[in-house]
Amino acid sequence: MNGHLVAVSPHLDDAAFSAGGTLAGYVRDGGRVTIVTCFTGNVSDPQGFALACQLDKGLPAELDYMALRRGEDERACAAIGATPVHLPFLEAPHRGYESASELFGDRLPADDMADRLAPELARLVKDATLILGPLGIGAHVDHHIVREALARVADPERLLLWEDWPYLDRADRAPGDPAWTVALDAELIEARIAMCAAYESQLGFQFGGRVAMTERLGAIERERFHKAR
Repeated sequence: MNGHLVAVSPHLDDAAFSAGGTLAGYVRDGGRVTIVTCFTGNVSDPQGFALACQLDKGLPAELDYMALRRGEDERACAAIGATPVHLPFLEAPHRGYESASELFGDRLPADDMADRLAPELARLVKDATLILGPLGIGAHVDHHIVREALARVADPERLLLWEDWPYLDRADRAPGDPAWTVALDAELIEARIAMCAAYESQLGFQFGGRVAMTERLGAIERERFHKAR
C-alpha cells in the first residue's frame, strides 16, 4: 500500500481512541498516515468552563494545557509512525460554550468555525487517498463542526467517518451497518492501546485510568466506519 490516509481529528486524542488500530494497520501495510487535529490552539489565561475542563483532569490552572496535549499527540503519532499536524483553532469552551449542556447542544449562532475550518481542511486533504473523520456520536459540537467542514471539501468516495470513542461506549444505541469494517489482529490492538496510552492526561477522565482503558479497548476487535450522508 502506497497511499496517504489523512485522519481529521477534532481534539488531541479522538483519532487514536476511535480509529487507532486502522491507522496503525495502514502504516504497517506501507501507507502514509497524517493525523490533523483541528482544535489545538492556546489560551494564555483560561477562565470559567474552559478552565474547569482542565481542572477536572487533575491538572493545575497554571499548566499550559494545550502544550501538554500536543506533546501527548506527538508521542501517540510516533507510536505508529504517523505524522501529526496541529491546527491553531480553539476548542468550543474557548469559543463561548460555557457548560457541558452547551458543549453537547445546539451550535451557537455566532459560531462560524465550520466556515473557518473548511479551507484549511481542503488544503490538507486535497491529495489524500483516504480521509477519515468523526461520525459525531455523542453530539459534541466540535465533532459535528469537523464533520460538516469535511463534508464540504472531501469527495464522498474518499471520506469515511469513524464511530466516536469513548462516546460510543456511552450511547444508548449503536449506529447502523458500517460501510467499512477493519478487523484488528493482536498487533493492531496493541498498537491502538499504545497510541491511546500516550494521552495520559485524558485516561482517568475518559476511561477511569490506563488499566481500564487497556481492558476496554483491548476487547474491541473491529473498528467501523460509515459513509457521510
